[in-house]
Amino acid sequence: MDELLEILQELHSDVDFEDCDTLIDDKILDSFDIVTLISEINSEFDVAIPAEEIIPENFNSAKALWSLIERLEDEE
Repeated sequence: MDELLEILQELHSDVDFEDCDTLIDDKILDSFDIVTLISEINSEFDVAIPAEEIIPENFNSAKALWSLIERLEDEE
């Protein structure tokens, strides 16, 4: 989870990613951020996020995103 938080902090250093659960709903993350995140997650965790998983529920919080990463790692 620490690696993910570092990636998120690089995108927006002013956001408390540990507590925020409205990253998409409040437009904190935009489409460019999502593309960057997907690329960084692929590089850092060797996990490809399929198109059907690119939904607001999976990106609204660091916890949700971490759960997605763990689930995808388990599927491989």
